[in-house]
Amino acid sequence: MQRRTLIAGAALALPGAAALAQQSKAPLADALAPNPAAFRKAMADFTQGRPAQAEGLLLDVPTLADNPGAVPVKVKVTWPITEQDWCEEVIVLADLNPSPLACRLQFTAAAGTAEAAVRVRLSQSQTIHALARMKSGKVLAASQAVTVAASGCGM
Repeated sequence: MQRRTLIAGAALALPGAAALAQQSKAPLADALAPNPAAFRKAMADFTQGRPAQAEGLLLDVPTLADNPGAVPVKVKVTWPITEQDWCEEVIVLADLNPSPLACRLQFTAAAGTAEAAVRVRLSQSQTIHALARMKSGKVLAASQAVTVAASGCGM
C-alpha cells in the first residue's frame, strides 16, 4: 500500500468517525448518570416488602473520602449469630451511582460473624446504604452520607 492511498482512505474515514462520536456522546452521558429507579428496585428486591430495622447493623464509612475510586466501607452485624438465626446476606448500595449495587456478600451460620471491609467507587458525594437479611427474615439497615473530594486525575 502506498502512503498516498493510506492518507486518502484515512481522510475519507474521518467524517464518519466524527459523526459516530457525536452520536455516542448522549448514551455515554446517560450511562454515567444516577439511576434512582435501579436503586429503588435493588432496595425493594432485597427487603421483599419487609420493614428495615435501624439497629443491629454497623456501617463505618468516612464522612470525607479523599479518593472516590476506593472509598473504604466496613459493615458488621452486631446481633448475635446463632445456629437458628444468622446473617444470610449483606448488600452495599450507593444511591447516586449509575449502578447502585456496590457489593453483595453471602454468609452461612458456620461463619460465626457477619462482617466485611470493601472499597467502593463513588461517582459523586452521596449516601451509602447497607442492608443485611437475617435467616429469621428480619432486615437490618444503616446508611451514612459521604462527601468525596476530587482526585488529582480529575475523576
